[in-house]
Amino acid sequence: TPVAGLVTSVAAAVGAHVKQGDLLFQIDPRARRAELEVERAAVGAAKARIARLEALPRVEDLRNAQAKLVEASSSLAETKRQLAMAESVADPKALSKDALSKRRSDVEVADARVAAAQATVDWYAAGAWKPELDVARAELAQAEARAAAVETELARLEVRAPLDATVLQVNLRAGEYATTGVLARPLFVLGRTDVLHVRVDVDENDAWRWKPDSKARAFLRGNRGMSAELRLVRAEPYVIPKRSLTGDSTERVDTRVLQVLYAFDPSALRVYVGQQLDVYVEAQSLSEALRGSQ
Repeated sequence: TPVAGLVTSVAAAVGAHVKQGDLLFQIDPRARRAELEVERAAVGAAKARIARLEALPRVEDLRNAQAKLVEASSSLAETKRQLAMAESVADPKALSKDALSKRRSDVEVADARVAAAQATVDWYAAGAWKPELDVARAELAQAEARAAAVETELARLEVRAPLDATVLQVNLRAGEYATTGVLARPLFVLGRTDVLHVRVDVDENDAWRWKPDSKARAFLRGNRGMSAELRLVRAEPYVIPKRSLTGDSTERVDTRVLQVLYAFDPSALRVYVGQQLDVYVEAQSLSEALRGSQ
């Protein structure tokens, strides 16, 4: 499992045939699901914000601004009329200079209110400001990326089969805690059993006697009457220390071996994965090896 956690369910049983991508077991997803709901809500809010900006201008706001423009224009017209009346008085003593100055100031104020009302109408009519819309779209992309990241983490809690295989071992139960890393006892053991392979260790002292076209046959331990012809898959080109020891007191622990991989049809020999076989390989003699090297 790439993520450690409490196992809530085990979907595959021993002996089951699974396809690539089939669920094996599930790590507790509740915390991640809650995070996903939060991020999805943020995505919804970002989309709603963009929709609101794209729907601008609102008809109600535009009508209200236009009504205030009409009101400001009417007020301007009235102040101008009052100023014209004051300026048309022939007797300079009929109206003080302060009163005339006040009416002129009223005209300037009313004119400024008309300009402000016109600016408000233009602002509403223009709709959403492009930089503001760009910011909203960037916030939506960011929210979607966060949601996708949580979905990825949620998917990692579902451990699935990496290949078409047979479930050979299940060392996990619901309620147990699954840990990450390479474990001494794997949580699951999967393998393909349509073709079986046997790995043969050839002592390095006898490696020169083995050749790729050598015939090989596997015999079942406990019943030598059961055997099968082997087909060469490959020989590992790197000689390694021997890993499986018999415990014999005369056995050398520093032995190095050439590993050769053979395959055979399971129908030819009824065996189980992990079972040991006795393999006999047709070896060449010293004279044959010398002739082959010339």
